[in-house]
Amino acid sequence: MTEQTSAAPEQWGRAYTAPDISVYYDKARCIHYAACVRGLPQVFNPAEKPWIRADQALAEQVAEVVRRCPTGALHYVLREGSPEQPGAATVEARENGPLFLRGDLTVYAPEGSVPSGTVKDTRLALYRCGASDNKPYCTGAHRQIGFQAAGGQKINTD
Repeated sequence: MTEQTSAAPEQWGRAYTAPDISVYYDKARCIHYAACVRGLPQVFNPAEKPWIRADQALAEQVAEVVRRCPTGALHYVLREGSPEQPGAATVEARENGPLFLRGDLTVYAPEGSVPSGTVKDTRLALYRCGASDNKPYCTGAHRQIGFQAAGGQKINTD
């Protein structure tokens, strides 16, 4: 298991490479939703260094859990097989939290955002509390300020 940077899109962050899969982590986009930790705790364990050990499960299992990450902080590339494909475009407002977007997405993020410029992705969490210091992305600041808003409604945009 190695930890490295790679030729994947720069916005994907640091690579954690196993023989059949590389998992990429972008710390700036992680809001600690923890779908990864709940899904495969033997692979995603924040108490260990490195915290991602992609060789501790089958590559397809790791890929499936990475796709659960609502923010796009996690991505993967399989050694063999197809890359992650975007599903139907959806927007979900989380109760007291961000907007989760899925699909073939393009965001034009201002200079100073991480990542900035034209960002193409399949999963994003966008702020709606007004307190993010990395706009338009959610940073989890809604929890610190006690943001409250209705949620639970998922909209299919196709």
